[in-house]
Amino acid sequence: MPDITEIHTVPSQVAPERLQEYGVGVFYTLPTKSALKKALKKEYITVNGVTASTATIIRGGEIVRLCVPEEKKQLKQLVFPLKVLFEDEYLALIHKPAGILVSGNSFYTIANALVQNLRPSNQADAAKPQPVHRLDYATTGILLVGKTSGCIRALNKMFEDKEVKKTYYAVAIGLMEKEGTITTPVDAKEAVSFFKVIRTVESPRFNKLNLVQLDPKTGRRHQLRKHLHSIGSPILGDKEYYLKDLVLNGKGVYLHAYALKFMHPVTKEPIEIIDPLPGKFQKIFPDQTN
Repeated sequence: MPDITEIHTVPSQVAPERLQEYGVGVFYTLPTKSALKKALKKEYITVNGVTASTATIIRGGEIVRLCVPEEKKQLKQLVFPLKVLFEDEYLALIHKPAGILVSGNSFYTIANALVQNLRPSNQADAAKPQPVHRLDYATTGILLVGKTSGCIRALNKMFEDKEVKKTYYAVAIGLMEKEGTITTPVDAKEAVSFFKVIRTVESPRFNKLNLVQLDPKTGRRHQLRKHLHSIGSPILGDKEYYLKDLVLNGKGVYLHAYALKFMHPVTKEPIEIIDPLPGKFQKIFPDQTN
């Protein structure tokens, strides 16, 4: 069978950068950094006709060619309808439902469903749509996706530089202070989360349930879940970070990525998108407006 071949011409204005960083999102069949590194290791990529490696530096003007044996390509496509909250030629924001991974080795992921749900970009550096951050398997809410290689790189840099403001809502158990800052390290790394209690209702089983606004200033794995657990007010439905006898089964984790605010890396327009609270939040706080 014929090989899969993709060719990319590096713009002349590009600043020197390692190919394994520059090439993320450049090739349709290599949507992630890990996929790109595997292709480099297997010597599927050449630069100006020379086999590339993870040490190859891109300086501008190169011809980068990807040649993958056809049998290596995943031919199946995941059909999974997604709600699109915003979309242009460069990026998109979608609603991630609970119960699905954002990306990874599994076929059943948001990343594999994006092609069927988003319009192809008409830009010269159009790439396979790629999530630029993660949400936990059980978390719902806004997910930011890049649609061009340049935008994917810019968004990754914005997350690294903390230029994307994320707001979450959770339902937390027990008596809480009205607001505060949690600085408990996560995985031995600095972690900072601000919280503010928006509403509190009485609960026969959990004593009190709180609608909490959360603003993470760092992005550690499971940070918000671990932080609320650390102050004795774990998230309702969390079966990993919980208090004894206070686990709600069958309803999922009550954690929702509510809003993203950032400067569009290409148009330079301010973007602020809200994904309304799920119905299960409304059942606990029925008159809460989004």
